[in-house]
Amino acid sequence: MKIYLSVYYLLQFCGHSWIFTNMTARLLFFGKDSFADTFYTIGLVMQVCQLLSVLEILHVVLGMDQQSFLPKFIQVTERLVILFVVISSQEEMQSKCIVCVLFFLWNLWDVIRYPYHLLSAVGIDYPALTWLYHTLWIPVYPLSLLAEVYTVYESLPYFEAFGTFCYKMALPFAVSIYFPYVLKVYEVILPAGMLYTCNHLLLERNLYLKQRHLKLKVK
Repeated sequence: MKIYLSVYYLLQFCGHSWIFTNMTARLLFFGKDSFADTFYTIGLVMQVCQLLSVLEILHVVLGMDQQSFLPKFIQVTERLVILFVVISSQEEMQSKCIVCVLFFLWNLWDVIRYPYHLLSAVGIDYPALTWLYHTLWIPVYPLSLLAEVYTVYESLPYFEAFGTFCYKMALPFAVSIYFPYVLKVYEVILPAGMLYTCNHLLLERNLYLKQRHLKLKVK
C-alpha cells in the first residue's frame, strides 16, 4: 500500500510541477499574452491530474489514507465541476485570464501538498515542508475560492447564450433544467464548502503547532 500511495503522489507531483513550471515560464517569457492559450497548452495534463484525484476519495473510503472524507470529497468535486463543466464545456472561457489565475493557484497548493503526502506515506517528516503545507493554504485556498466563483460568474453569459446543459424532459409532467440557475446555486454552495474545508485545515494546523510546541519543549 505504501508503494502504491508513493507512486500515486509522485505522479501527481510530477504532473502538477510540470503544469506550474510551464505556466510560470510562459508568463515570464510572454507576459499577458500567455493567458490566451494557457488552457490549450496545459489543459490536457490538468484534466488527467484532476481525473486521477478521484482516486484520493477512494483511498479514504478504503482506509488507505487517514484524511477526512468530506473535506477531500469537497476539494476534489469542486475542481472537477469547475474544470470539466464550467471551463472545458465553453471554449470561450478557455482563453480567459481568470482560468490562468485559477490554474496557478490550484497548482501552487498542489506542488506543496503532494510531496508532503508522499513523504508522509513513507514515514518521513521534513519540518520545513510540513510547516509550509499547514500554512500555505491560508492565503491560497480563499483566493482559489474567489477565482472559482468568478470563473462561474464569467461563464454564465455563455451558458445562457448557447443553452449548454439545458434540457427539457418529458416526464409525467414537463421538467426544464436551465443550467445557469444551477450554476448560480453552485456559486452559493462553494463558499459553504470552502468554510468547512478551511475549518478542517485550521484544526489540523492547530494540532500540528501544538505537537511542534511540545517537541520543542521536550528538547
